[in-house]
Amino acid sequence: MGLELARVLGAQSGLLPVAFLTPSLRHGVQSHPMSDLRVVVSGAGKMGRQIGQAVAAEEDLSAVAFLDGLATTGKIDHLPVYSDIATCLDEKTPDVIIDFTNAAWTPGLAEAALQRGIRLVIGTSGLSTEFTDWLENEAKSRSTGVVLAANFAIGAVLMMHFAKQAARFFDNAEIIELHHDQKVDSPSGTAKMTAEMMRSARADAFTHPLPEKETLPNARGAELGGVAIHSVRLPGLVAHQEVIFGGLGQTLTIRHDSTGRDSFMPGVIMATREVMKLDRLVVGLDQLFGLT
Repeated sequence: MGLELARVLGAQSGLLPVAFLTPSLRHGVQSHPMSDLRVVVSGAGKMGRQIGQAVAAEEDLSAVAFLDGLATTGKIDHLPVYSDIATCLDEKTPDVIIDFTNAAWTPGLAEAALQRGIRLVIGTSGLSTEFTDWLENEAKSRSTGVVLAANFAIGAVLMMHFAKQAARFFDNAEIIELHHDQKVDSPSGTAKMTAEMMRSARADAFTHPLPEKETLPNARGAELGGVAIHSVRLPGLVAHQEVIFGGLGQTLTIRHDSTGRDSFMPGVIMATREVMKLDRLVVGLDQLFGLT
């Protein structure tokens, strides 16, 4: 992301733009004024390891362990690996846990963390409404910050924001989301969140035309608020999304592409810093950027 856009977002939100810039873009800029934060990375797979490396590259953050219920004890990138939540949190006393795992693991982790006053940055997909409601109430009652986001890529956050703005001007819209073939849920959390944001910007649902005859079931995809959502799962993809609006004699397409997991790292690092300032649950990075 360019420096000028960073300055604009920073000016809108009151946040320092350096909070989400990569180390190369921050060269020559005063770093975020904060003492060393101790971070546990939940999940020791490819995404978790990349997060651990990103945290280790930051001067004001310190990765202290990986936590993974399926991992064997040992070390990854010179960090200890724990399989038991309570043991890890009690021995390593982190300030923040970054969790990109699965909907079966995250609730137990969140409960243990909030009981200990540990803040959370969560990017897990497929979490239930019941859990997110509990998370909101628990974070508020304990005055402990939590960031929950469907997507941590800065461009994806802007794509959702722009789609919300456009939603007021078109009555027809569809979303095509494309991910790698190992993704566990469909549609993606980003697609659902985008459709919800688009619907919230309007008085009425979008127009969702249905065919008179459907020769294959569900050919029109899923539907949320009148927005059709189509999921593509193919090897070779990472994370991509198109929002297509249709109107009289015109279409508008807003697209974002993550071509590598590194696209998520600036947002993860920014959220890790900003969650220390929160005393409640914040859903979506757009709120941290002041994009409303």
